[in-house]
Amino acid sequence: MNDAVRSMRAMRAWSSDPASLTSESVPIPDPAPGELLVEVRATAITANELTWPESWPAIPCHDLSGVVAATGPGADGWRPGDEVYGLVGFDRPGAAAEYVTAPAADLARKPASVDHLSAAAIPLGALTAWQALHEHAKLAPGQHVLVHGGAGGVGAYVTQLAAQHGARVTATASARDRDFVRGLGADEVLDYSGRFEDQVRDVDMVVDPVGGATTARSWPVLRSGGILVDIAEEPDQAKGGRDDVRSVYFVVEPDGGQLRELASLVDKGQLRPVVSTVFGLSDLAEAFGAQRGSRPPGKVIINVSPA
Repeated sequence: MNDAVRSMRAMRAWSSDPASLTSESVPIPDPAPGELLVEVRATAITANELTWPESWPAIPCHDLSGVVAATGPGADGWRPGDEVYGLVGFDRPGAAAEYVTAPAADLARKPASVDHLSAAAIPLGALTAWQALHEHAKLAPGQHVLVHGGAGGVGAYVTQLAAQHGARVTATASARDRDFVRGLGADEVLDYSGRFEDQVRDVDMVVDPVGGATTARSWPVLRSGGILVDIAEEPDQAKGGRDDVRSVYFVVEPDGGQLRELASLVDKGQLRPVVSTVFGLSDLAEAFGAQRGSRPPGKVIINVSPA
């Protein structure tokens, strides 16, 4: 980074309306102790993040892939030029900017086998899937997992990671995405326009990034002792009238160690980043519109600073 250049371009949201996004010149942040300053190459849209009230005004987008520009005191083991990826904490300015700071412990080296656009599709979705399956549901080989939205930004990683771990995977998806989701490792794909609760029974866990009526309809498909992991919202503690099942709601946490595990899976060809569409930073408002509409599977990516 040129020390004479002390400002950067960033996109700032002023309301939940994507039209409120403005391009601004703001100071380049300095990395605090234990932090890295990263030159952002690519980031990704997080569904509904502009509706988070605490986010206004704020720089959105929390997936990150880029290059270390500077290190803070104590950020040992890193140097300028290192390629990194990760999830920027939701309490921090996001990566819809030319530079962003993040704790070194929250980042990992970018998978060597993919470019920055693909790497930016990984952190939030794959970390959410990893934490859902391994931390909260304690997935064991041979268990039966139902994942809703199997072609989505989270569901695509739940499908892959569960299958890779030896689970039987049933996923809901549109008819258009059936073959795609099967290609991710799903044993069975159910059209989400139908009644999945009439087609599957006795699953060990449901992973639900959708919420609402989908959650309410998921209780009957669980076996006794099964668990519903809800990522969209706090599930109804009435559990559909059942007292023999469990539920958990969580918000994904940044984790550099888990990112290293995920990068290893990517480089071994065991986990595939899923990119939907790519926009430039100036087109961020349009990208948020695409996130809400019909589009190909995967994450909407923002090409911030092409290498």
